[in-house]
Formats: sequence, structure tokens, C-alpha cells
Amino acid sequence: MRTRVKELLLYLLPLPLLLGSLFIGPSEVVGPQDVLSWILRSMHIPTMSMNDEALVNAVIINVRLPRIILVFLTGAALTMSGNSMQALFRNPLVSPDILGLSSGAAFGAALALAIPALPLQTTAFVFGLAAVAMSYFLAISRKVVSTVSLILAGVIVSGIFTSGLTIVQFLTDPFKLQTIVHWTMGNMHNASWKKVISAAPPIVLGGIWLFLMRWRMNVLALGDEETRAVGLNPEREKLLILIPATLVATASVAVVGVIGMVGLAVPHMVRMMVGTDNRKALPASCVFGGSFLLVVDDFSRAIASFEIPIGIFTTLIGSPFFIYLLKKKRLRFGEE
Repeated sequence: MRTRVKELLLYLLPLPLLLGSLFIGPSEVVGPQDVLSWILRSMHIPTMSMNDEALVNAVIINVRLPRIILVFLTGAALTMSGNSMQALFRNPLVSPDILGLSSGAAFGAALALAIPALPLQTTAFVFGLAAVAMSYFLAISRKVVSTVSLILAGVIVSGIFTSGLTIVQFLTDPFKLQTIVHWTMGNMHNASWKKVISAAPPIVLGGIWLFLMRWRMNVLALGDEETRAVGLNPEREKLLILIPATLVATASVAVVGVIGMVGLAVPHMVRMMVGTDNRKALPASCVFGGSFLLVVDDFSRAIASFEIPIGIFTTLIGSPFFIYLLKKKRLRFGEE
């Protein structure tokens, strides 16, 4: 009974956070009272007048609402991707970054920022997918992809794209360089409905795909021999999970930049709450990952008069958490 209550509270967590995030923002003109009045009016409940109704509508609908949705989608995507890859490779240190995804997307974004003719989101998305594809094909040996080979290939590909990013930064204009560096920190300050519309379809599609494959992750987590014993091809099943896991992570990185530690640390938090069964862990990753990043983003907006890139806070939070897991010897997969 206590477990069911815990799971119910976990799935209801996004509702108050999404609502409360509407009240947080740097605009002094639109205060909490104006936001409350806007919410009540949206529910057709009579309320007091707002300072400037047109301004309140513009700030909430065009600034805060798309940012909240984009933040939640990004957190959900990165956490689902990290959870899937850790289960797939049976390795607690695996994340979307380990296969070169973030490095590839960062290189693509830097290239687009240096060459205005290239579209930023599309270029970052394509190079992110290309990096993972390179890692996968480099790891293939006799039609078999071992976990160790794939991770090593990911490290090599990540190094190649990181070097490419350094070259672009060295050759680009100093004014554009600042934009590139800021993008690699991960930021949400330029969130818009356009970015939500471009990121939502691949994230939702990939999320549904992973949700349908969650029981196969449990089988793959047992090992290749056990997977073959139940009549499944482990190489094919790994690819069928790797594709949507890459899709959701790349779609999010392409619009908000590189946000570290979310895909690595948050899946461990989820498994500490609901266990290692991916039938529960994957949907919980979606809910908790989005909620986690939403809280971090609210903090990054409220802590100072200027906005601090969200990627800085996720790294500061994730690193001590991993130190805790390391000291408690709880980094072994399946024992979180």
C-alpha cells in the first residue's frame, strides 16, 4: 500500500510543479497576483483585474508557458534515454553523452552558429544522430555489437567531435564564440513555441517507442545468452532500443544545448525510488526527469537577477549525488 501511494505521488508531482513554475520569472510587471488572476480567468472564474491584461497574456503564453513545457520535455527525454541505455548496456555509467551524442550535437550547433546559412537545430540534430551511428558501426564486429566495444567507440567518436568543436571555436568570430560557449552550457532563456513544436514530435514518438519496449529492456539486462534463450535477437533488440533513446536525447539537445548529468544521475534517483524493473522505471523516469529539470530551471531563474545556464546547476547537483553513490558502493547496476 505504501509503495502504491509513493508511486501515485510521483506521478502527480508534475502538476503542482508545472503550475507553480508559471509564477516564477524575472518580469517585475507580471507578479504572482497577476498570474493567479490569469489562471482563474482561464478557468472562467471571476477575479480581480490585472495590471495590464495584454502584457500578462503575452508574458505567460509566449514566454513562461513554452519554457515550462520545453524544460519538462527535455528532462523527460534525457532521463528516459539515460535509463534505457543503462538498462541496455547493463552499465550504471552509461548516458547519452557516452556514445558521442552531446559532442556531435555541440559540434553541429557550433558549425551552424559559425556559418549562418546552416539551421541551428537541424544541424545539431543531424550531427548528434551521426555521432551515435558512427559509434554503433565502429563497434560492429562479425555482426555482433558488444557493450565494451560500443562504449569505447563512443569515447573515440566523442573525442573526434570535441576536437572538431575546438577547431570551430578557434576559427570563429569572437562574438559568435560567446554564443557557442553559452550553448554548450545548456540554456532555456530563448525557449519558444517554435522550439517546442520542433522538439515535441520526436520526443513523444521516441518516448512511446521506448515505453512499448520497456519489458524487452528487462530481458536484455539479463545478458545476451538469456536474451537468445527466450527467442530474441540481442543485436536487433539493442538497435530497436538505441534508435528511440538516441532520437529523444538528440531532439532535446538540439534545441536547448548540452545539459550534463541529467541522463546519467537522474535514472539512478528513479531506480532508488521504484526499483530496477523498467516497466515501472521508464514511465517514472519520464515523470521525475521532467519534474527534476523543472525545479532546477526554476532555481536558475530565481536565484539571481540574471539567468544562470541550467547546465551548470545540473552538473553541480549530479556530481555530489554520484559521489554519494560511489561512497555507498551503490553504483552497481541493479542495486540502486
